[in-house]
Amino acid sequence: MMQFSTGRQAMTWLHTWLGLIFGFILMVCFFFGSLSVFDREIDRWAIPETRFDPQPMPSFDEMLIHSFEAIQPDKQEYEANMPEFHNFDAGPMTPRSELSIDELWAYTTHRDPVLRMGVGFRVPEPKEVGGHNHIHGETTINPLTGQSISDQQLKIGSDWFYPLHYSLNLNWKNIGIYVVGLAAFMMLVALVTGVIIHRKIFKEFFTFRRSKNAQRNTLDLHNMTGVLAMPFHFFFALTGLIIFAGFYFVPASHTVLEPLHEKHEALDAESKGLPHGRTGVAAPVASVDAMVEDAKKRWAARGMPGQVGFLMIQNYGDENGYVSLYRAGSDRVALVGQAIHYKLSTGALLYEEPANSAVESIAEFLTGLHLQHFEHWMLRWLYVIGGLMGCACIATGFIFFIQKRAKKHAQVNTSGAAIVDALAVVMVPGMVLASVAMLLANRLLAADLPFKGDFEKYVFCGAWLHSFVHAVWRSKINSTLELNPAWREQCFAAAFIALMAVLANWVTTGDHLIQTLFVEPYYAVAGVDAMLVLTSVVGFLVAQRLRVVGTEKQKLEQGRFVYE
Repeated sequence: MMQFSTGRQAMTWLHTWLGLIFGFILMVCFFFGSLSVFDREIDRWAIPETRFDPQPMPSFDEMLIHSFEAIQPDKQEYEANMPEFHNFDAGPMTPRSELSIDELWAYTTHRDPVLRMGVGFRVPEPKEVGGHNHIHGETTINPLTGQSISDQQLKIGSDWFYPLHYSLNLNWKNIGIYVVGLAAFMMLVALVTGVIIHRKIFKEFFTFRRSKNAQRNTLDLHNMTGVLAMPFHFFFALTGLIIFAGFYFVPASHTVLEPLHEKHEALDAESKGLPHGRTGVAAPVASVDAMVEDAKKRWAARGMPGQVGFLMIQNYGDENGYVSLYRAGSDRVALVGQAIHYKLSTGALLYEEPANSAVESIAEFLTGLHLQHFEHWMLRWLYVIGGLMGCACIATGFIFFIQKRAKKHAQVNTSGAAIVDALAVVMVPGMVLASVAMLLANRLLAADLPFKGDFEKYVFCGAWLHSFVHAVWRSKINSTLELNPAWREQCFAAAFIALMAVLANWVTTGDHLIQTLFVEPYYAVAGVDAMLVLTSVVGFLVAQRLRVVGTEKQKLEQGRFVYE
């Protein structure tokens, strides 16, 4: 059993190993969380036909209703879930094309030029009356024309980078969400133990000894980035856990708590005067546009004028159908719910949600601060800086771990430090390499290529896997204490690919930085190009520095790594 002479020593051991074990997951969370701050802008770069200004919610009566009716149930979901939902005692399954619409939704933000829409199709003969027995279908439309954006084109920002930071895109049994949740909890522990270890926390904040050896420099950078952004790191780990708290208890809510959940929904609907469930009696659809105009007037009368950000219709085509309109909250940090509900068949007001209680306001503020749906661009950039500082803190932790143990491991001929070194390469330059490779593939593949989005995912995963194989192959932490060449080579590769992505965007769309910054300003695309250029410059500079370092043998000085 591990023995410690002091409590601080025990905290050091815990901090080190929690950081090492979960740092690889947290690196993904921080890096792709930083990219997710501008996920919609990355989407516009990736899908050139969406490069126009954000639009308000278009007319339901003239456009959206036709777009909704054109949506089909997802084939894969139908094949996977319909046998589970359908009651075979009532006869064979309803064909996919004959499922009827039960609920609709449409969503947009101040940064979305396109409109996301979805339909929940009703299972006519479900096994259980309660529960969510729906087969879903989704689409994205151009709100100027009503035409659908091809599903073959992947929204790289919002549908790949964004879910990576909270689910690792491991969707089987939602295992990725649970893994990230565990890592976030362990991060809180690592932050607390880090504060205990570094008792002189304010001194650590201002200390960087450039004249010292590399190991000391690395530790100073680790401490500085950790202390400077510690409130940011703590807040986002904690609020991430809070946001997904309900999800973590889903197994219980779908078993022992299912009857209680159904009863609560029914009582909540009754208290608000909202219909619960379908009656089976068909009813017409009144003008939803008129309901939207009425909702805008009511929000303005309450001192919060705004546009509709989220529209939802439940029990569509039924006597119990109703419309819920949610105000877009881009003008404030807190998420703005306060929906207004109308009867679908007549347009009569059913319920106007009151202002939140103090507890609800705090919860919405914390959630809104994490999800950052607001328009404050400076604060968004601070989010990016905080996220990248988290990456720097974790990366320097990896490097310090390697530097401290490489000599000892080399002498006893063990590969522990070499393994960590290879994984660190994969999680630092390798992750950047995979991301820019995906963007380059996006510009090189034809827009109408079948399964284009899948090919882009294959490129991302393939590039990252190649990074791992290359890092392991080039790992040379041994008795000669040479610098692993994979660091330099992957930095150079990422820099080169990032520059090629910028050039490919210019060649395929005609949009280059001079065009998008000065001639016809379009800052969403210009921002992505500028970040790719910056990535390229930094990558080349780092690769050049590592080339200089790697040409000379590392020397031992007082049992530590130093570079000439």
